Amino acid sequence: MPPHKPDPAKVRAALDAQLVVLDEPSYDGPGGLADLLGACVAVVLRAYGRGIRPEREITRFAVRHLLDLLATAAPGRTVEVRVPPYAAVQCVEGPRHTRGTPPNVVETDALTWLELATGRLTWAEATAAGKIAASGSRADLSDYLPVR
Repeated sequence: MPPHKPDPAKVRAALDAQLVVLDEPSYDGPGGLADLLGACVAVVLRAYGRGIRPEREITRFAVRHLLDLLATAAPGRTVEVRVPPYAAVQCVEGPRHTRGTPPNVVETDALTWLELATGRLTWAEATAAGKIAASGSRADLSDYLPVR
């Protein structure tokens, strides 16, 4: 499944809106989509770090970007990774799931996913803290994290 390609203008607008909330200047870095999405990840993590709940739109872009990187690095349809209400992807090679609830599901919140995907939190730390709901024999993503 090809990665999701958001409109760069919408990503830029969401990024700048979050920067206003953080009382920071508008984004002035490179304007490529990958650069904008990477900036979204950094800004959302900065907002959480300051105790500010990030705007929904920028959080969706950041979460989706890192889920797409996971799906590209671990192609397949064996594990469904869910970060409600923002996005979900299927990944990891193996038996394909076609109907109903997949046998291998990972679900977590946005902050935990961003921390896992960027290497700020390990799979073991997150599972020990109860921050991940994982079911199925293939639902351990530690070999694929952090995403690249």
